[in-house]
Amino acid sequence: MSELVLSELPAIEAVPAAAWNALVGDDHPFLRHEFLYALEASGAVSPATGWVPRHLTLWQDDGQGKTLVGVMPHYHKHHSYGEYVFDWGWAEAWERAGGDYYPKGLSAIPFTPAPGPRLALASHLDPLAVRRVLAEAWEESGLSSWHLLFAEPAEVEAWQAACPSLLARQGVQFQWRDRGYGDFEGFLTALTSKRRKAIRRERRLVADQGLTLHRLEGEAIDAAAMAHFFRCYEITYLERGRHGYLGLDFFERLRCTLPESLLLIQVRLEGRPVAAALCLQGARTLYGRYWGSEVLADCLHFEACYYQGVEHCLERGLTLFDPGTQGEHKLARGFAPRRLTSLHHIADPRLRDAVARFCAEELVHVEAYCQAAEAALPFREG
Repeated sequence: MSELVLSELPAIEAVPAAAWNALVGDDHPFLRHEFLYALEASGAVSPATGWVPRHLTLWQDDGQGKTLVGVMPHYHKHHSYGEYVFDWGWAEAWERAGGDYYPKGLSAIPFTPAPGPRLALASHLDPLAVRRVLAEAWEESGLSSWHLLFAEPAEVEAWQAACPSLLARQGVQFQWRDRGYGDFEGFLTALTSKRRKAIRRERRLVADQGLTLHRLEGEAIDAAAMAHFFRCYEITYLERGRHGYLGLDFFERLRCTLPESLLLIQVRLEGRPVAAALCLQGARTLYGRYWGSEVLADCLHFEACYYQGVEHCLERGLTLFDPGTQGEHKLARGFAPRRLTSLHHIADPRLRDAVARFCAEELVHVEAYCQAAEAALPFREG
Protein backbone atom coordinates (compact mmCIF):
# COMPACT_ATOMS: atom_id res chain seq x y z
CA MET A 1 0.00 0.00 0.00
CA SER A 2 1.41 3.41 -0.95
CA GLU A 3 2.33 5.94 1.71
CA LEU A 4 2.29 9.75 1.60
CA VAL A 5 5.47 11.42 2.80
CA LEU A 6 5.70 15.14 3.57
CA SER A 7 9.10 16.76 3.02
CA GLU A 8 10.37 20.30 3.50
CA LEU A 9 12.98 21.08 0.88
CA PRO A 10 15.61 23.83 1.32
CA ALA A 11 15.72 24.82 -2.35
CA ILE A 12 13.41 24.60 -5.34
CA GLU A 13 16.19 22.95 -7.35
CA ALA A 14 15.79 19.89 -5.09
CA VAL A 15 12.55 19.20 -6.98
CA PRO A 16 12.76 18.12 -10.64
CA ALA A 17 11.32 20.94 -12.74
CA ALA A 18 9.25 18.62 -14.91
CA ALA A 19 7.64 16.95 -11.88
CA TRP A 20 6.83 20.31 -10.23
CA ASN A 21 5.40 21.83 -13.41
CA ALA A 22 3.32 18.75 -14.16
CA LEU A 23 1.36 19.52 -10.98
CA VAL A 24 1.10 23.31 -11.29
CA GLY A 25 0.38 23.55 -15.06
CA ASP A 26 0.94 26.71 -17.10
CA ASP A 27 -2.04 28.88 -16.12
CA HIS A 28 -0.10 30.75 -13.43
CA PRO A 29 3.50 31.61 -14.33
CA PHE A 30 4.51 32.61 -10.79
CA LEU A 31 3.97 29.08 -9.49
CA ARG A 32 6.14 27.49 -12.14
CA HIS A 33 9.48 26.00 -11.25
CA GLU A 34 11.33 28.40 -13.57
CA PHE A 35 10.01 31.49 -11.78
CA LEU A 36 10.73 30.22 -8.28
CA TYR A 37 14.15 28.95 -9.32
CA ALA A 38 15.03 32.33 -10.86
CA LEU A 39 14.25 33.98 -7.52
CA GLU A 40 16.56 31.63 -5.64
CA ALA A 41 19.35 31.29 -8.21
CA SER A 42 19.61 35.08 -8.57
CA GLY A 43 19.92 35.54 -4.81
CA ALA A 44 16.72 37.55 -4.40
CA VAL A 45 15.34 34.75 -2.23
CA SER A 46 17.88 33.29 0.18
CA PRO A 47 18.72 33.15 3.89
CA ALA A 48 20.88 36.25 3.32
CA THR A 49 17.81 38.25 2.26
CA GLY A 50 15.59 36.87 5.03
CA TRP A 51 13.76 34.34 2.83
CA VAL A 52 14.63 30.77 3.84
CA PRO A 53 13.08 28.27 1.37
CA ARG A 54 11.21 25.41 3.03
CA HIS A 55 9.08 24.21 0.14
CA LEU A 56 6.41 21.71 1.15
CA THR A 57 6.31 18.61 -1.02
CA LEU A 58 4.22 15.46 -0.86
CA TRP A 59 5.62 12.21 -2.21
CA GLN A 60 3.81 8.93 -2.76
CA ASP A 61 5.96 5.93 -1.94
CA ASP A 62 4.67 2.66 -3.38
CA GLY A 63 7.72 0.62 -2.41
CA GLN A 64 9.17 0.93 -5.90
CA GLY A 65 10.05 4.62 -5.64
CA LYS A 66 8.69 8.04 -4.76
CA THR A 67 6.42 10.14 -6.97
CA LEU A 68 5.81 13.84 -6.42
CA VAL A 69 2.07 14.36 -5.83
CA GLY A 70 1.85 17.73 -4.08
CA VAL A 71 3.79 21.01 -3.91
CA MET A 72 3.46 24.33 -2.12
CA PRO A 73 5.98 27.19 -2.09
CA HIS A 74 6.89 27.88 1.51
CA TYR A 75 9.42 30.02 3.35
CA HIS A 76 10.64 30.84 6.81
CA LYS A 77 10.71 34.64 6.99
CA HIS A 78 12.88 36.81 9.24
CA HIS A 79 11.03 40.03 8.34
CA SER A 80 7.88 41.05 6.47
CA TYR A 81 9.35 42.77 3.41
CA GLY A 82 8.18 41.77 -0.07
CA GLU A 83 4.83 40.31 1.01
CA TYR A 84 2.27 43.12 0.47
CA VAL A 85 0.01 41.92 3.29
CA PHE A 86 1.38 44.02 6.09
CA ASP A 87 1.76 42.47 9.54
CA TRP A 88 4.48 44.75 10.92
CA GLY A 89 2.09 45.94 13.62
CA TRP A 90 1.40 42.40 14.77
CA ALA A 91 5.13 41.69 15.00
CA GLU A 92 5.86 44.89 16.92
CA ALA A 93 3.04 44.30 19.41
CA TRP A 94 4.09 40.70 20.04
CA GLU A 95 7.74 41.56 20.51
CA ARG A 96 6.83 44.40 22.91
CA ALA A 97 4.97 41.76 24.91
CA GLY A 98 8.15 39.65 25.08
CA GLY A 99 7.39 37.21 22.25
CA ASP A 100 9.36 36.29 19.13
CA TYR A 101 7.36 36.89 15.96
CA TYR A 102 10.18 35.98 13.58
CA PRO A 103 10.88 33.59 12.03
CA LYS A 104 7.40 32.92 10.73
CA GLY A 105 6.07 30.56 8.07
CA LEU A 106 4.86 31.96 4.75
CA SER A 107 3.20 30.32 1.76
CA ALA A 108 3.25 32.92 -1.00
CA ILE A 109 5.16 33.96 -4.11
CA PRO A 110 7.99 36.31 -3.05
CA PHE A 111 7.60 39.94 -4.15
CA THR A 112 4.48 39.01 -6.13
CA PRO A 113 1.07 40.15 -4.84
CA ALA A 114 -0.80 38.31 -7.59
CA PRO A 115 -3.75 36.04 -6.74
CA GLY A 116 -3.27 32.44 -7.80
CA PRO A 117 -3.06 28.85 -6.55
CA ARG A 118 -0.62 28.04 -3.79
CA LEU A 119 -1.12 24.30 -3.23
CA ALA A 120 -1.00 22.01 -6.26
CA LEU A 121 -2.03 18.36 -5.84
CA ALA A 122 -2.35 15.26 -7.98
CA SER A 123 -6.00 14.67 -8.84
CA HIS A 124 -6.33 11.42 -6.90
CA LEU A 125 -5.46 12.94 -3.52
CA ASP A 126 -8.03 14.02 -0.92
CA PRO A 127 -7.49 17.82 -0.68
CA LEU A 128 -9.10 18.03 2.77
CA ALA A 129 -6.88 15.32 4.22
CA VAL A 130 -3.75 16.84 2.67
CA ARG A 131 -4.47 20.26 4.14
CA ARG A 132 -4.93 18.75 7.58
CA VAL A 133 -1.56 17.02 7.26
CA LEU A 134 0.05 20.33 6.32
CA ALA A 135 -1.68 22.06 9.23
CA GLU A 136 -0.21 19.53 11.65
CA ALA A 137 3.23 20.25 10.21
CA TRP A 138 3.09 24.00 10.79
CA GLU A 139 1.56 23.56 14.26
CA GLU A 140 4.53 21.38 15.19
CA SER A 141 7.10 23.70 13.56
CA GLY A 142 7.66 25.87 16.62
CA LEU A 143 7.15 29.03 14.54
CA SER A 144 5.01 31.89 15.81
CA SER A 145 2.68 31.82 12.82
CA TRP A 146 1.92 30.66 9.29
CA HIS A 147 0.50 32.91 6.58
CA LEU A 148 -1.17 32.10 3.26
CA LEU A 149 -1.15 35.12 0.96
CA PHE A 150 -2.95 35.88 -2.31
CA ALA A 151 -4.51 32.45 -2.73
CA GLU A 152 -7.52 32.10 -5.02
CA PRO A 153 -11.00 32.16 -3.41
CA ALA A 154 -11.63 28.43 -3.91
CA GLU A 155 -8.35 27.60 -2.21
CA VAL A 156 -9.10 29.97 0.66
CA GLU A 157 -12.45 28.24 1.17
CA ALA A 158 -10.80 24.81 1.08
CA TRP A 159 -8.29 25.85 3.75
CA GLN A 160 -11.04 27.30 5.92
CA ALA A 161 -12.98 24.03 5.67
CA ALA A 162 -9.90 22.02 6.64
CA CYS A 163 -8.71 24.41 9.37
CA PRO A 164 -11.59 26.52 10.76
CA SER A 165 -9.28 28.18 13.29
CA LEU A 166 -7.43 30.11 10.56
CA LEU A 167 -7.91 33.86 10.80
CA ALA A 168 -9.08 35.61 7.64
CA ARG A 169 -7.94 39.09 6.68
CA GLN A 170 -9.47 41.06 3.82
CA GLY A 171 -7.72 43.28 1.31
CA VAL A 172 -8.52 44.98 -1.99
CA GLN A 173 -6.94 45.11 -5.42
CA PHE A 174 -8.15 46.63 -8.69
CA GLN A 175 -8.48 44.39 -11.73
CA TRP A 176 -9.87 44.66 -15.25
CA ARG A 177 -12.14 41.94 -16.59
CA ASP A 178 -13.34 41.45 -20.16
CA ARG A 179 -17.13 41.70 -20.28
CA GLY A 180 -17.36 40.81 -23.94
CA TYR A 181 -16.06 44.17 -25.18
CA GLY A 182 -14.59 42.74 -28.39
CA ASP A 183 -11.89 45.38 -28.78
CA PHE A 184 -10.59 48.51 -27.07
CA GLU A 185 -13.21 50.68 -28.73
CA GLY A 186 -15.87 48.34 -27.38
CA PHE A 187 -14.39 48.74 -23.89
CA LEU A 188 -14.50 52.53 -24.23
CA THR A 189 -18.12 52.35 -25.37
CA ALA A 190 -19.03 50.74 -22.05
CA LEU A 191 -17.69 53.76 -20.14
CA THR A 192 -19.39 57.04 -19.45
CA SER A 193 -18.87 59.74 -22.06
CA LYS A 194 -16.67 61.75 -19.67
CA ARG A 195 -14.29 58.87 -18.99
CA ARG A 196 -14.25 57.76 -22.61
CA LYS A 197 -13.13 61.22 -23.70
CA ALA A 198 -10.55 61.40 -20.90
CA ILE A 199 -8.92 58.11 -21.89
CA ARG A 200 -8.79 59.09 -25.57
CA ARG A 201 -7.19 62.39 -24.56
CA GLU A 202 -4.58 60.61 -22.42
CA ARG A 203 -3.65 58.34 -25.30
CA ARG A 204 -3.37 61.27 -27.69
CA LEU A 205 -1.10 63.10 -25.25
CA VAL A 206 1.33 60.19 -25.27
CA ALA A 207 1.41 60.10 -29.08
CA ASP A 208 1.73 63.90 -29.29
CA GLN A 209 4.93 63.70 -27.26
CA GLY A 210 6.46 61.55 -29.98
CA LEU A 211 6.28 58.35 -27.95
CA THR A 212 5.44 55.02 -29.56
CA LEU A 213 4.47 51.78 -27.83
CA HIS A 214 5.70 48.34 -28.88
CA ARG A 215 4.64 45.00 -27.42
CA LEU A 216 7.38 42.36 -27.50
CA GLU A 217 6.72 38.74 -26.56
CA GLY A 218 8.79 35.64 -25.97
CA GLU A 219 11.97 35.39 -27.98
CA ALA A 220 11.43 38.87 -29.43
CA ILE A 221 12.65 40.14 -26.05
CA ASP A 222 16.42 40.07 -26.50
CA ALA A 223 19.16 40.70 -23.92
CA ALA A 224 19.44 44.38 -24.86
CA ALA A 225 15.71 44.96 -24.40
CA MET A 226 15.79 43.24 -21.01
CA ALA A 227 18.85 45.21 -19.90
CA HIS A 228 17.12 48.46 -20.84
CA PHE A 229 13.98 47.42 -19.01
CA PHE A 230 16.05 46.68 -15.91
CA ARG A 231 17.61 50.15 -15.96
CA CYS A 232 14.12 51.64 -16.02
CA TYR A 233 12.92 49.31 -13.25
CA GLU A 234 15.85 50.37 -11.04
CA ILE A 235 15.04 54.05 -11.62
CA THR A 236 11.61 53.50 -10.06
CA TYR A 237 13.22 52.26 -6.85
CA LEU A 238 16.16 54.67 -6.80
CA GLU A 239 13.67 57.54 -6.80
CA ARG A 240 12.65 56.20 -3.38
CA GLY A 241 16.24 55.84 -2.22
CA ARG A 242 16.74 52.11 -2.55
CA HIS A 243 17.34 49.30 -5.02
CA GLY A 244 14.65 46.94 -6.28
CA TYR A 245 14.18 43.53 -4.73
CA LEU A 246 15.05 41.85 -8.02
CA GLY A 247 18.30 42.01 -9.99
CA LEU A 248 19.06 41.80 -13.69
CA ASP A 249 20.09 38.16 -13.25
CA PHE A 250 16.54 37.30 -12.16
CA PHE A 251 14.99 38.92 -15.22
CA GLU A 252 17.57 37.39 -17.55
CA ARG A 253 16.76 33.94 -16.18
CA LEU A 254 13.07 34.52 -16.90
CA ARG A 255 13.92 35.66 -20.42
CA CYS A 256 15.87 32.46 -21.06
CA THR A 257 13.71 29.90 -19.25
CA LEU A 258 10.16 31.30 -19.32
CA PRO A 259 9.99 33.39 -22.51
CA GLU A 260 6.47 32.25 -23.43
CA SER A 261 5.14 33.95 -20.29
CA LEU A 262 6.73 37.36 -20.88
CA LEU A 263 5.27 40.49 -22.43
CA LEU A 264 7.50 43.56 -22.60
CA ILE A 265 5.78 46.85 -23.41
CA GLN A 266 8.58 49.07 -24.67
CA VAL A 267 8.23 52.83 -25.09
CA ARG A 268 10.37 54.49 -27.74
CA LEU A 269 11.23 58.08 -28.54
CA GLU A 270 12.71 58.66 -31.99
CA GLY A 271 13.34 54.93 -32.22
CA ARG A 272 15.23 54.73 -28.92
CA PRO A 273 13.73 52.86 -25.93
CA VAL A 274 13.07 55.21 -23.00
CA ALA A 275 10.60 53.31 -20.77
CA ALA A 276 9.30 49.78 -20.30
CA ALA A 277 6.71 47.68 -18.49
CA LEU A 278 7.27 43.95 -18.04
CA CYS A 279 4.22 41.70 -17.66
CA LEU A 280 3.74 37.98 -17.26
CA GLN A 281 0.84 36.08 -18.75
CA GLY A 282 -0.91 32.82 -18.10
CA ALA A 283 -3.60 31.01 -20.01
CA ARG A 284 -6.33 33.50 -19.03
CA THR A 285 -4.68 36.36 -17.15
CA LEU A 286 -2.20 39.14 -17.82
CA TYR A 287 -0.17 40.25 -14.81
CA GLY A 288 1.32 43.73 -14.88
CA ARG A 289 4.33 43.63 -12.58
CA TYR A 290 7.33 45.85 -13.22
CA TRP A 291 7.69 49.38 -14.65
CA GLY A 292 10.18 52.18 -15.06
CA SER A 293 10.97 55.19 -17.24
CA GLU A 294 13.97 57.32 -18.14
CA VAL A 295 11.74 60.24 -19.17
CA LEU A 296 8.96 62.30 -17.65
CA ALA A 297 5.99 62.21 -19.98
CA ASP A 298 2.34 63.05 -19.40
CA CYS A 299 0.04 60.01 -19.10
CA LEU A 300 2.78 57.57 -20.14
CA HIS A 301 2.31 55.34 -17.11
CA PHE A 302 -1.41 54.97 -17.85
CA GLU A 303 -0.72 54.04 -21.47
CA ALA A 304 2.12 51.60 -20.85
CA CYS A 305 0.82 49.95 -17.70
CA TYR A 306 -2.95 49.95 -18.27
CA TYR A 307 -4.22 50.66 -21.77
CA GLN A 308 -1.62 48.56 -23.56
CA GLY A 309 -2.42 45.67 -21.24
CA VAL A 310 -6.16 45.98 -21.84
CA GLU A 311 -5.59 46.02 -25.60
CA HIS A 312 -3.32 42.98 -25.36
CA CYS A 313 -5.93 41.05 -23.38
CA LEU A 314 -8.65 41.84 -25.90
CA GLU A 315 -6.44 40.86 -28.83
CA ARG A 316 -5.27 37.59 -27.25
CA GLY A 317 -8.46 36.44 -25.56
CA LEU A 318 -7.21 36.93 -22.02
CA THR A 319 -10.15 37.64 -19.75
CA LEU A 320 -8.45 39.20 -16.71
CA PHE A 321 -5.79 41.89 -16.26
CA ASP A 322 -4.19 42.16 -12.84
CA PRO A 323 -2.02 45.32 -12.97
CA GLY A 324 -0.56 45.02 -9.46
CA THR A 325 -1.30 46.47 -6.05
CA GLN A 326 -2.65 49.82 -4.92
CA GLY A 327 -3.80 52.69 -7.07
CA GLU A 328 -7.28 54.14 -6.78
CA HIS A 329 -6.53 55.89 -10.08
CA LYS A 330 -7.21 52.51 -11.69
CA LEU A 331 -10.91 52.87 -10.86
CA ALA A 332 -11.38 55.70 -13.35
CA ARG A 333 -9.85 53.45 -16.03
CA GLY A 334 -12.29 50.57 -15.58
CA PHE A 335 -10.39 48.45 -13.05
CA ALA A 336 -12.88 47.18 -10.49
CA PRO A 337 -12.17 46.42 -6.83
CA ARG A 338 -11.62 42.77 -6.00
CA ARG A 339 -11.69 41.46 -2.45
CA LEU A 340 -8.74 39.26 -1.51
CA THR A 341 -8.41 37.06 1.56
CA SER A 342 -5.24 36.07 3.37
CA LEU A 343 -5.26 33.33 6.02
CA HIS A 344 -3.23 33.30 9.23
CA HIS A 345 -2.42 30.67 11.82
CA ILE A 346 -1.24 32.27 15.07
CA ALA A 347 0.22 29.81 17.56
CA ASP A 348 -0.10 31.75 20.82
CA PRO A 349 -3.76 32.29 21.83
CA ARG A 350 -3.01 35.74 23.28
CA LEU A 351 -1.62 37.06 20.01
CA ARG A 352 -4.29 35.19 18.09
CA ASP A 353 -7.09 36.94 20.00
CA ALA A 354 -5.52 40.36 19.38
CA VAL A 355 -5.06 39.67 15.66
CA ALA A 356 -8.64 38.38 15.40
CA ARG A 357 -9.95 41.64 16.88
CA PHE A 358 -7.78 43.66 14.51
CA CYS A 359 -9.04 41.74 11.46
CA ALA A 360 -12.67 42.15 12.51
CA GLU A 361 -12.25 45.91 12.96
CA GLU A 362 -10.34 46.25 9.71
CA LEU A 363 -13.03 44.34 7.82
CA VAL A 364 -15.61 47.06 8.51
CA HIS A 365 -13.39 49.62 6.78
CA VAL A 366 -12.55 47.28 3.88
CA GLU A 367 -16.23 46.63 3.18
CA ALA A 368 -17.04 50.34 3.21
CA TYR A 369 -14.08 51.06 0.95
CA CYS A 370 -15.18 48.40 -1.56
CA GLN A 371 -18.70 49.79 -1.69
CA ALA A 372 -17.40 53.30 -2.33
CA ALA A 373 -15.01 52.00 -4.99
CA GLU A 374 -17.77 50.10 -6.79
CA ALA A 375 -19.90 53.23 -6.82
CA ALA A 376 -17.03 55.20 -8.38
CA LEU A 377 -16.58 52.91 -11.41
CA PRO A 378 -17.07 54.83 -14.67
CA PHE A 379 -19.27 52.35 -16.53
CA ARG A 380 -22.54 53.43 -18.11
CA GLU A 381 -25.70 52.18 -16.43
CA GLY A 382 -26.96 48.97 -17.94
